[in-house]
Amino acid sequence: MKQKLKAISGKHKNNKLLYYSKNFARQAIPVKLYQSQLERKLATVKDYHLGNIRSRLNYYNKLDHKTYLSSSVSSLSEFNVPKKNKTYFFDTFEYARFFDLNLKLDFKFGDVTFVPEEPAIVKSRPISSNNENSVVLNLDKVRHFTFLNDKKNFTQKKNMLVGRNAVGQEHRTRFLKMYIDHPWCNIGKINNDGKDPELIRKMMTIDEHLDYKFILCLEGNDVATNLKWVMSSHSLAVMPVPKYETWYMEGTLIPNFHFVEIKDDFSDLEERMEYYMIHTDEALEIIKNANRYVEHFKNRHREDLLSLLVLEKYFYMTGQKDLNRDLERLIN
Repeated sequence: MKQKLKAISGKHKNNKLLYYSKNFARQAIPVKLYQSQLERKLATVKDYHLGNIRSRLNYYNKLDHKTYLSSSVSSLSEFNVPKKNKTYFFDTFEYARFFDLNLKLDFKFGDVTFVPEEPAIVKSRPISSNNENSVVLNLDKVRHFTFLNDKKNFTQKKNMLVGRNAVGQEHRTRFLKMYIDHPWCNIGKINNDGKDPELIRKMMTIDEHLDYKFILCLEGNDVATNLKWVMSSHSLAVMPVPKYETWYMEGTLIPNFHFVEIKDDFSDLEERMEYYMIHTDEALEIIKNANRYVEHFKNRHREDLLSLLVLEKYFYMTGQKDLNRDLERLIN
C-alpha cells in the first residue's frame, strides 16, 4: 500500500486538483471577455518563427479545402461539461471560448484510433497520409503532457529495461510474456483484471524508472502515455515505430534518432539493448535529440497560440468564418 501511494503521490505529474479547480472556475467567466481578446492573441503570431508555426499548424490541421459540416454537428453554445471525458471538454473549451458560440464544432473524445467521416477535433489519430478529418488539439494534457528534470546520468544507470503498464491490449500482453523473466528486464502489469496474474508486478515511481537506461514506451489504446516524460529524461525510450499520434506529433519522431526502435514483433529487443549498452556515444546522442524535441512543447504562450490557430483554421475550412487576413500566409 505504501508503494502504491508513493507511485501516485504526484511528483513529476501535473496537479489534477488544481487543474479541475481552475477549469470549473473558468466556466463562470463570461465568454465575451475571451472573445474580445481573440484578435490580439492571434496577432502574437508575429512574435514567433513563422516557418515553425506554419509547419505545426498544418500538421495538426491538415484540411486543405472547404468542407462543410453536416446538420447533426452541434454549435459551441451546446457545448457543456459532460459526465465523462471532462478533461477533453475542458481542454477544448479553454480555446473554443475565444470564438463565437454559434460556430459548429465536431469532436471525438477519448482514445480515437479512426479517422472521422467529417472534420472533428480529436486527441489522437492514426499516423496516415489520409487523416485530414482528424484535427488534433492537445486534449487530456493533464495526464499526457508531463516533462521532468532527470538528474541521473545515462552512464550511471542500470543496463536494463523497465516498464510498468496497465495491460489489456494483446500486444502489451505479448511483450510481457516474451520478456517477463528476461534478466535484462524489470517489466510487468499493474492492473489486476483477472487475466495473466503471473505478469503482475508492484508499481514503481517515475524516479525508480529513471534508475534504468531503457524505458519501455509501448502504445496502449492509442499512444504511449509515458513517452513525453521519458524523452525528457536521460534514459532511452524503447518502442516500435508509433502507429498513432497526438499533439506531440509522434509521426515526426525518427527511429534511432529520437528513440530506440524495436520490431513490431519485439523479437530484436535484446539485440537493440546490447547495441546501445556498447555504443554509449550513440545512446547519448539519441537522448540529446529527444531532449531537444521536447523543448518544442514547453513554451506555453506558443502552445496556446497554436491551439487557437488550429481552431481558427477549422472554422475557416468548414466555411463558418473568414480568416484573419494576417494569418492567410500560414494556411497551406
